Amino acid sequence: MNFQEFLQGKVFYAYKYFGAHLLKKGAIFRVYAPNAAKVELQGDFSGWELLEMKQKENPGVFEVTVQDAEAGMYYKYAITDAQGNVVYHCDPYGMLMELRPGFASRIVDENWKFADDEWTNNQNTEKNYNNPMNIYELHAGSWKQKEDGSWYNYEELAEELIPYLKKMGFNYIEFLPLSEHPADCSWGYQNTGFFAPTSRYGTPQQLKKLVELCHENGIGVFTDFVPVHFAMDDYGLLNFDGTPLYEFPHPDTAYSEWGTMNFMHSRGEVRSFLQSAANYWLTEFHFDGIRMDAISRAIYWNGDPARGVNERAVEFLRNMNAGLHKLHPSAILMAEDSTDFPKVTAPTEYDGLGFDYKWDMGFMNDTLRFFQTAPVYRPYDYHKLSFSMMYFYSDLFLLPFSHDEVVHGKATIIQKMWGNYENKFPQAKAFYTYVYAHPGKKLNFMGNEFAQFREWDETREQDWDILKYPLHDAFHHFYAKLAHLYLEERALYDGEYNQDCFEWLEVDAADYVTYAWERRAGGETIVTVMNLSDQFWKDFPVGLPMYYELEELLNTDWKKFGGNTSPEDQNFRIVDEEHRKWPQTLYADLPPFTARMFKVKGVKIPAQKKDVPAGRR
Repeated sequence: MNFQEFLQGKVFYAYKYFGAHLLKKGAIFRVYAPNAAKVELQGDFSGWELLEMKQKENPGVFEVTVQDAEAGMYYKYAITDAQGNVVYHCDPYGMLMELRPGFASRIVDENWKFADDEWTNNQNTEKNYNNPMNIYELHAGSWKQKEDGSWYNYEELAEELIPYLKKMGFNYIEFLPLSEHPADCSWGYQNTGFFAPTSRYGTPQQLKKLVELCHENGIGVFTDFVPVHFAMDDYGLLNFDGTPLYEFPHPDTAYSEWGTMNFMHSRGEVRSFLQSAANYWLTEFHFDGIRMDAISRAIYWNGDPARGVNERAVEFLRNMNAGLHKLHPSAILMAEDSTDFPKVTAPTEYDGLGFDYKWDMGFMNDTLRFFQTAPVYRPYDYHKLSFSMMYFYSDLFLLPFSHDEVVHGKATIIQKMWGNYENKFPQAKAFYTYVYAHPGKKLNFMGNEFAQFREWDETREQDWDILKYPLHDAFHHFYAKLAHLYLEERALYDGEYNQDCFEWLEVDAADYVTYAWERRAGGETIVTVMNLSDQFWKDFPVGLPMYYELEELLNTDWKKFGGNTSPEDQNFRIVDEEHRKWPQTLYADLPPFTARMFKVKGVKIPAQKKDVPAGRR
């Protein structure tokens, strides 16, 4: 490692130099603590006696070689500050830690040979822009648990999870942070081990096996990464060498709203630490991408636009993303960002932040608020659902319905739907049809796919027994059908970020609370019609831009999904008569809270019609 580049914030492989690394005999330990008066090492290999570490080739870097050190052994650093105070720390670059409440780091055998070449060789640099990306977000400890309430390890989880993902039509998973953290209730967002997969679920090798098994089954894997703040436990990064080495020195900027410490991104050592951690997960675990948490708190001082842009943190994001793209051209970088800061997904060479996708928090909030509104008021909020397409092409958006929307008294997705128990299900089916027929990649948190009513609790597994109830079971089957349609129908994913591939067919029917639009790509077209009122509309007219022949792909009111309509009762007809500016009209029965999806199976030229509109892509 070039030490000067480390100090300048240019290093992406600092973990190969710092931390504990096995040698042919024993191991070498290195830690960066430039303001410490003394640094000592203790562990299994010394009977927990303290071993003095020395500054050798680089100032501020303390190191020692221990002949008796072996893989699996525990160790800590004892750091003495300038005042003589001693604090025991885990290794900032440690690759494994003991289970909380312990905090010792462990030596890891880094030898591992992945067997996922077929997957990695087929990844491209186009970031899935024109491919389907249906992401299942989950918390590894509370998706499913063993009968005794204990966790599955990473490999056991893969055995349970992969068949379920394939059945339900998810082709990506996104784990809440897997880096080590002391408090279960932080869900992994308050880290002490940025390079250590949490030992709650096993070893780094077992996590690598999980990723490998997912790839063998055609499933991509993302993980959350937290580049903005860290846990304030005294054995972690806080005042690491007796001074604020990783955090800001001033209280007004040091503390976050979550009771954590904010990284000081203007320090080169911090930049090298964080971008090396991001690179570590992509390189050593073959993750297909990372979702970066709380980006708004990096863009603005403490996330407050009124305090201004944190220019050095923005610079850090640009440089880190540019470096990660260079090292991993096919890796997908996603920003959880609720601001309107410009060019979040623009390339860094065009002054963008360099993310590939941005979570569309506005879409999420507007859509959920609309469905919470009583039908009598929906005509007044009609354009909450159409507003997203006014700005959609300003960034590359992903449509998230994440863990944050089903906790802390917010209610789950199904519970947010207006009305009583029975009314919530048809609305939830229409809700998800709208999401999947809307441009943008998809992300849904575990439990939403079978309409769980209980808010997520990280200590409990999901309420799988709820599937014994007919409406939940029917909803579960509906969701699988919808998700598979998204994966299979090119018009629902190709050209998502091309304005020519989307068109409203009805977006001026506020009194009826009814919408219609079409998606088209690669010679395929899908028309979606949606009624979000509590009224039955018989033969609702929708203009069609060409003389289509349609087949119905999906009706949220079908009996097999808990509705009242049989698939053989098509209840729609196409008439060669003009409607508004369109030459043809689709008349469709629309029960309350229903969405219907049609695929164009052909375009006809009617008799005595010479002015048929030209075809589209």
